[in-house]
Amino acid sequence: MIQKIPTQSNTRDQLVDDLKSVIGDAESWLRNGSQLTGEEFKSAKAKFEQTLASAKVGLINAEETVVERTKVAAKATDEYVKDNPWKSVGLGAAIGVVIGMLIVRK
Repeated sequence: MIQKIPTQSNTRDQLVDDLKSVIGDAESWLRNGSQLTGEEFKSAKAKFEQTLASAKVGLINAEETVVERTKVAAKATDEYVKDNPWKSVGLGAAIGVVIGMLIVRK
């Protein structure tokens, strides 16, 4: 039985938003950094660090999602090969022939 993992579109959207925010904050900081006073500079730095930390968490979550999906796909492939060994051998041979033909053409 193939296990389905819920889509992580919210995580992906949040990650994209965080990365856009990091880029925007960095651009703003670079443009206006010399004009900021001590307190403004500290506030801008804290906001930038918070956004960067949020983006890092989003990247870690995205990585975990990819790893989990890869494990599920590998398990499904393993189960299919165990259940259908001759079909798998035939498919592997067919793929090998196609790749061989492509190599010979070059």
